[in-house]
Amino acid sequence: MTEATTPEPSWQGVNFLDPDQGAAFRNDPYPRLAHLREVDPVNLTPLGVWRISRYDDVLRLLREKGAGVRRTDGVQPGSENLPDFGPREFMLGKDPPDHTRLRKLVSKAFTPRAIARLRDRAQEIADIQVEAALERGSMDVIRDLALPVPSTLICEMMGVPTADRDRFTEWTAAATHLLASFAGPPEPESLQGAVELGAYFDDLIAERRKNPSDDILSELIQAEEEGDRLSEAELLSQSVGLLIAGFETTIGLIGNGIRALLLHPDQLERLRDDPGLIATAVDECLRFDGPISLTLRVAHEDLRFGERTVPKDSLIMALLAAANRDPKQFPDPDRFDVGREPNLHVAFGGGAHLCLGAHLARMEGAAAIGTLVRRSRKLELESDELEWGPSLFRVLAKLPIRVGA
Repeated sequence: MTEATTPEPSWQGVNFLDPDQGAAFRNDPYPRLAHLREVDPVNLTPLGVWRISRYDDVLRLLREKGAGVRRTDGVQPGSENLPDFGPREFMLGKDPPDHTRLRKLVSKAFTPRAIARLRDRAQEIADIQVEAALERGSMDVIRDLALPVPSTLICEMMGVPTADRDRFTEWTAAATHLLASFAGPPEPESLQGAVELGAYFDDLIAERRKNPSDDILSELIQAEEEGDRLSEAELLSQSVGLLIAGFETTIGLIGNGIRALLLHPDQLERLRDDPGLIATAVDECLRFDGPISLTLRVAHEDLRFGERTVPKDSLIMALLAAANRDPKQFPDPDRFDVGREPNLHVAFGGGAHLCLGAHLARMEGAAAIGTLVRRSRKLELESDELEWGPSLFRVLAKLPIRVGA
């Protein structure tokens, strides 16, 4: 075995924190990610942050017991830039045993059996939205389908009034940028979004304490009151975090997925001819152009990837989008194939932090995408131009299309 080496820091021409590259990267990150994966798959950046882009390395890091989301001193990278009730207290920003405890409190609401009970409701929402679009002959996929399906369901699951959706949709998109606090202080809009969400849930929690119901928020309050070591800050953070995670990324799944189908008419026809492919089609949408391009981990010990050693306490970007196009794992990775099997993508992350809502997102994606494809014979993009929303994730602001029954 050769001795591990420490490389000279370099962006290798791929710096998506650079505003000049950011827009192009968001529109189509895959050529740059392929370049990085080929020339420097274990890359040390001038920021001191490492980036890994090969599928095997990413999967190993996500499952690695010698890595977590906090440094070995227990501090979350970038936490000095976060409000007290922000991601620092959400389960996504915790390592075991705190992460295990917090996840256990809400996990039963996201089991496959629990999600199966919501399928009819998701289908009902999708039917209503698609029927209205067919009558008009047009729709904005984001406003009329990708947003209503997941946001309505997570509101009903959590006990959040659906009528307030317009109030918090803008806040949630802004607050996602707090997840990038490691790169520096967030914009005022992001902090303001978090403040508004915090105030909103403060009021909602106070109301639910007086009038508990059969929802996740009431269960979290009960857990706190029964002494399950759930602090007031943790209660608020889980409430805000679950709402954001419950629909923001699924908007991207549905919107990006429908766009991919329209750009690949042969695969659209294939799915239309065989609706039973919807499950594999949703997973291919996640692999081919998922809403989350990367996730962060911290090395809890020296970790070796190939001929490189990542030192203990280093921050590592696992480039999920690069791993999902790795030709060593996915044959012909740049081909969109709604029947692709096997499809062991990492769009939902992995390990202890595997996305809690993966079953929910898949079900919602199948209901929204499947219904639109099944009930329409005409689906056409109105424009090739991309307009991205304010979210940190790759979530379109709008996707206008023409539809016909």
